[in-house]
Amino acid sequence: MIKILFICHGNICRSPMAEFVMKDLVRKAGLEQQFIIDSKAAHRDELGHDTHFGTKAKLRQMGIPFTKRRATLLGPADYAAYDFLIGMDTANIYDMLQIFGGDPDEKVYMLLDFAGQNGEVADPWYTGNFDETYEDVSKGCKGLLQFLEKKRLLHT
Repeated sequence: MIKILFICHGNICRSPMAEFVMKDLVRKAGLEQQFIIDSKAAHRDELGHDTHFGTKAKLRQMGIPFTKRRATLLGPADYAAYDFLIGMDTANIYDMLQIFGGDPDEKVYMLLDFAGQNGEVADPWYTGNFDETYEDVSKGCKGLLQFLEKKRLLHT
């Protein structure tokens, strides 16, 4: 099993969008039995809240299924539990490294690194632009799937 955890500040906009986009990609590729995919928050602000309505609306528009969920908090134990810990921006990476006490196994990544971009996923909490966030997330998740295929981590 390949275990992927997406992380953003509050776990209501970007990281759940990435979670559901990635789940959809692996389902469409017939690979969902090979993955555990989830998302969590680096901060407590939104704990217990469901996915942001703007994220849900964008996922609906794109035909990507999602489920009701609650924002949950990232913790030190998540480092051992997941193979890929993927942040949306540099602040998330900083928070993750603080929570984990570093990254000795090199499991921490920025999502857009997988798209060949050195950048951050736009935060719609501040911008209100869920289209831009979706484009970033989609590029990153597709790049992540290609990365896993190139590394021969998938069984097709």
